[in-house]
Amino acid sequence: MSVRSLTSIAALAVLAAAAPVAADNHAEANAAPPGDADTRYCMRVEPVTGSLVERIMCMTRKQWAQQGVDLDEDWPREGVRVEA
Repeated sequence: MSVRSLTSIAALAVLAAAAPVAADNHAEANAAPPGDADTRYCMRVEPVTGSLVERIMCMTRKQWAQQGVDLDEDWPREGVRVEA
């Protein structure tokens, strides 16, 4: 094997070892921001049937949970803003 091949293999090994750590940090960074019981989290929701207008709803963490929504899981895709 050439030195170039060994260098490439070593670089790939380092990236592969770091990938799980990077994924864990990425997941934490994308969770909904912390807040108190009154903090409202605004997220995109499905539009009313027949409408193309995007709807945004703002509810507390508890209200989202009552609707069956995992705020931390959906926040990276649907989160818009936080209202204190």
